[in-house]
Amino acid sequence: MPDYLNSKNYKGELTSPVLPNNIKNYMIDIDGTVTDDVPNEEPERMVTCKPFPDALEIVNKWFDDGHQICFFTSRTEEHREITETWLKNSGFKYHNLLMGKPRGGNYHWVDNHMVKATRFEGKFTDFIVESREIQVFEK
Repeated sequence: MPDYLNSKNYKGELTSPVLPNNIKNYMIDIDGTVTDDVPNEEPERMVTCKPFPDALEIVNKWFDDGHQICFFTSRTEEHREITETWLKNSGFKYHNLLMGKPRGGNYHWVDNHMVKATRFEGKFTDFIVESREIQVFEK
């Protein structure tokens, strides 16, 4: 078991793991991000949609580089088998699949771990560093 899974606080109690700085925990949407935007109301399209080639290449590169890949989708549990089959048949490498992400966007994620969000705007590439304004809690 990796050391980061055994993190302890000053009292010796186990804490949530923190990945090493060189490993990212990618949470990646499916519909509209790595394939066409397919709504839950049209599950027959979930089987036939094609992955975006650049997304497939980059996600698998990240996986091969040792990063954690978790698909996080608004598809419901009833779509899990279709989704897992599609991911496998499309060639995506991944570690986890979380179903039931809230629909509608405008997400504001509050967490005790560092969170970085990147809006997909039509092309998957490796990340570059740019400065942007963000919202944070008042100190």
